[in-house]
Amino acid sequence: MIAPPAKDALIIAVDGPAASGKGTIAQALAVLYRLPSLDTGLLYRAVGVLTQRRTGALEPADAEWVARSLNPGALGDPNLRTREAGELASRVAAIPKVRSALLEFQRAFAVQPGGAVLDGRDIGTVIAPDARAKLFVTARPEIRAERRWRQLGAQGERVSIETVLEDIRVRDQRDSGRSAAPLVRAEDAVLLDTSEMSIDEAVDAARRIVETARLSSDSQPRG
Repeated sequence: MIAPPAKDALIIAVDGPAASGKGTIAQALAVLYRLPSLDTGLLYRAVGVLTQRRTGALEPADAEWVARSLNPGALGDPNLRTREAGELASRVAAIPKVRSALLEFQRAFAVQPGGAVLDGRDIGTVIAPDARAKLFVTARPEIRAERRWRQLGAQGERVSIETVLEDIRVRDQRDSGRSAAPLVRAEDAVLLDTSEMSIDEAVDAARRIVETARLSSDSQPRG
């Protein structure tokens, strides 16, 4: 049983679809507030890549076993940043037993003393529903596709922007339509559309959202 977070802990939940900018924003907030951060998407990328590497397929039982035995050290593998890894992650993330296997790891990370920053697709709804600050970061599909296309190009992957856009649309549909912890905006999450924002503008907007959430929670009577 994982203990609930301390009342003064600052847990920041950053959710949103692929290439919305949520990872960059989460990392910047972690530095700003001096908190540990976790890109939960890397967990699913690692499960997908390792399962594919070991078995040549993505059978649910094999993916669940990999998820339950996942070594956090595997998250540093640069191969987890590839387009293929993203597709594998989206597929294994739809397996309920994989999500269940990774649930405790993520929740334990969230309730560290002082708090933490987590980004993913179900942080504010499932992993840390009591987070003090919740953001739902998004952008238009075409904008997200261009960002991901540039990122892949910088990594040496050559793929057309049209293909990346189709990948984005397929992932959005799969992530939003899955039965286990679908990608949805938490009712109390603040929407942040980064379509027309620079990185600095998006980070500053996110900081202001967090500060507003902190002031609001600090003004509430403590039990």
